[in-house]
Amino acid sequence: MKILLAGSELSPLVRTGGLGDALEGLPSALARRGHEVSVVLPCYRGLREDPRLGARSTGVHLGIQAGRKRLEAEILVGESPEGVQVFLVRRDEAFDRSGIYGADGRDYEDNAERFIFFSKAVVELARRVTPPLDIVHVHDWQTALVPALLREWGIPLKSVFTVHNLAYQGNFLGWDFELTNVPGHYFNEHGLEFYGRLNLLKGGLVYADQVTTVSDRYAREICTPEYGCGLDSVLVQNAGKLTGILNGADHLGWDPSKDGSLAAPFSSGDLSGKRACRKALLRDLGLREAPVGPVFAMTTRLAEQKGIDLLLPVLDRLLADDVRLIILGEGDSAYERELMVASKRHAERFRYLRSADPKLAHQVLAGADISLIPSHAEPSGLSAMYSLRHGTVPVARATGGLHQILADYDAGTASGTGFLFFDYRAEAFFDAILRAKQVYSVQEKWTQIMTRAMNADFSWDRAAKAYEAVYAKALSQPA
Repeated sequence: MKILLAGSELSPLVRTGGLGDALEGLPSALARRGHEVSVVLPCYRGLREDPRLGARSTGVHLGIQAGRKRLEAEILVGESPEGVQVFLVRRDEAFDRSGIYGADGRDYEDNAERFIFFSKAVVELARRVTPPLDIVHVHDWQTALVPALLREWGIPLKSVFTVHNLAYQGNFLGWDFELTNVPGHYFNEHGLEFYGRLNLLKGGLVYADQVTTVSDRYAREICTPEYGCGLDSVLVQNAGKLTGILNGADHLGWDPSKDGSLAAPFSSGDLSGKRACRKALLRDLGLREAPVGPVFAMTTRLAEQKGIDLLLPVLDRLLADDVRLIILGEGDSAYERELMVASKRHAERFRYLRSADPKLAHQVLAGADISLIPSHAEPSGLSAMYSLRHGTVPVARATGGLHQILADYDAGTASGTGFLFFDYRAEAFFDAILRAKQVYSVQEKWTQIMTRAMNADFSWDRAAKAYEAVYAKALSQPA
């Protein structure tokens, strides 16, 4: 098959989370399976000069109508570090900025225009590719308009739309619908309209030939009012074309046996480097060694969805024992303030690092013993996969992809790769922490859990097979 994937992020070039990882891993896996694959993303600041990409002009300039404006897009081409062809849509006025979606904690006011423009450029590019494409696979709200445009413009290409996080929908004012230049009948309860506003993600759900999301469990959860973010009825209506496919993980990029940024390499067969990484992490952060208790870590975006409100009520109780806690992340300013205050209150046992530095995330996971993932919603659960890869055993809520990735520890059968809790309550979370601490005190049992964790397989090749089936289903549908 000839496949074009479109999204707003691509690791390691530009990333804020799992979307960028998916646009890195899936195309590479599809290419290894013999498909002809390309990726298209906006030409953000610095990408044109990034030596990892080697971008060059194609000589193609596209005229794009956005409302009453006639805008121009230049198409550049390069290759990702994995060797996949990458197209860049260049329009400096829209994308040559300090941030991807916003700056100083606020979204850009013209995000509707920026990404509607990008979606139209994706369609114009897709219709020009020769030999013709089979599938256009778009990701999240930033490209969710593409299926509607393909239908309206009569372009005979099948579309697949992947929802990575339903909470982010591209929900804009109603008058921004004018920027789409599609007929008014698209702006109704069965199309792009959502309580009088323009909802781009809803359009992707309605108009795509097939819809996927990033785990089986999350696909079921988002069809309920609790997790549907207001779109559960739309998802139920389109459930026949909805498939959950668990994301893969970048096993090479997160391989502690080959990561030069760590204090020492380690693997499931030789865990001695893990102890060296723990010692180096505590030393570098100015924390005393915990001779008995474990080192807890949390590498996350500081948002309510990630369960920070479960951690804060039990933080003092957790740190009353001889343990260490390291939290790495940024986000909601209220959470940041509370964590900064707590780090001063527990200066010898707790460090809060306001950062999203990937290198530091590797070092924290490598040096920690237990990873805390108390999410309210977790579509895919990449953080759990990366924790397992480093032998850092998760204490996690059984939701979304986490429920699919982790097996709860069973003392009777000596099985499991983590410690799960189900009720979204701080006490349930703390009970799971206590279970983990109890097992941690028995070195033989803990080593067995670490070994199972590090040998778990979450490769992108498995996910690529599932996407092939979805593509085939889309191609089998009548025009």
